[in-house]
Parts: sequence; structure tokens; C-alpha cells
Amino acid sequence: MEHNVNFFATCMGSTALQDSVISSIKLMQMYGAKITFKKKQTCCGQPAFNSGYFKEAKEVAFYNMALFADNDYPIVIPAGSCAGMMSHDYRLLFREDSQDVRDSVERFASRIYDQSEYLTEVLNAQLEDKGEPIKVTFHVSCHSLRIQECIPVQKALIRQLKNVTLVDVPYEEECCGFGGTFSIKEPEISNAMVSEKIKHIRETGCSIVLAGDNGCILNISGALAKQGITDIKVMNIYDFIYKRVTGEKL
Repeated sequence: MEHNVNFFATCMGSTALQDSVISSIKLMQMYGAKITFKKKQTCCGQPAFNSGYFKEAKEVAFYNMALFADNDYPIVIPAGSCAGMMSHDYRLLFREDSQDVRDSVERFASRIYDQSEYLTEVLNAQLEDKGEPIKVTFHVSCHSLRIQECIPVQKALIRQLKNVTLVDVPYEEECCGFGGTFSIKEPEISNAMVSEKIKHIRETGCSIVLAGDNGCILNISGALAKQGITDIKVMNIYDFIYKRVTGEKL
């Protein structure tokens, strides 16, 4: 059965992690998704929202709602923070607007899925692992955990891979220090937080860290590079899964 979906790549995915976006799309297609990709898609509006620029965040939200108004397909997002923004925070952003606006926002927000949710709940993806035995760890993104609440689903997908052993990071619910504009406004605190996160990652003994949020991926991988740590690789969860089910080299 083929499922029509819109794919929202996120601004970070489109500008910095294009390979993982392609893998994410191919993974969806493997399990029956027919992808519609809007060329003029942009940011979800989270940077403005988190910084208190609610007027500007609303402008981005209205843009996205108009962009996806020509069909009623689900909107699948390979990043839990952006999914959380569009499914949850849009509702907060417009909670004092007119009923008509709130109704439009509600209809839009109800179409949003984190990719792990759509793969599991709609496509019922059964992953066949074609890779060699390996141990990996997983970074728990704050927004995926607390807003979109999709961490259990993401972990369940990883655990479907029979040759992959998932090792939990100590204190996994602690932030990596990215926090969008927080890392720019408070660089010293952010650096201390990501350094602590890297220390806990090293304690797992794993050479691969998976994550379902692009900001966290860029933050942790950038800090590893800055610290000269070359034996740990950070990967998008869907890029990793796609390579495992196709037998591609990691």
C-alpha cells in the first residue's frame, strides 16, 4: 500500500545535513511512502519562537500552513524538535487568536509526525538488519523527549535492528547544550554542557552516537571536532537505519 506524505526536511537538514535528508526520504520510500517535497519549504519557526519573537514565529507558521495547504497529506519530519514545534508549539503560539485561526492551526498541527512515529505507527516498518554486529549509543534530544515525546519510538526502531546493541548514555535526559539560540547567547555554559555530554558518551565505549535532532547532531559533532576527538561519529538515526537495512557502509 502506498502512503502519500509531505516531507519537511528542516532548515538544518537542507543546509548542513543533506545526505541524511536523502537517506531519510529513501527509508520512507522503502516502506511504502510516496514523497511530496515542497521546494520552497523553510524553517519551522522555532528559533524565533524560543527567543520570544512571537510575531515573526507566527509569520513563519502562516507561511508553512499555506505551503502545505494544497493537499491534506501527513507532514513527516526527520527531527523531533521541529516536529514538536509544528505539532505542539504552533498550538501555543496561536492560543489567543480567533477561533477560525485556532481551528486552522489545529488541523495543520494534527498532520505532523516525527519520522519515527510515521514509520512505526502508519507504515509498520519491520527493519531487516543487513549489517555486522555493532554497539551504538543514542542522544536523547530535549524537544523529542519533552515536546514531541517520541524518544521511546525512536529507541524502539533502533532495537528492531537485530545486530545492533543500544547502550544508553548515562544521564541521558540532560541537554547537550545546543538549545537553538541558547548556544549563541550563552557559549560558555553551552560548551560546558556539551563537554559533559561527550564525557558520558565516551563512558558507553561506543564509537557511533545516534540522534534524532539536527541541532544536537551539529552541536555534538562540532564539539567533538573542536576537542580533537576523532574516534566517535555522530549520525542521524534515519541515515543509520537506512544504511543498516540496505547493507551500506556506515
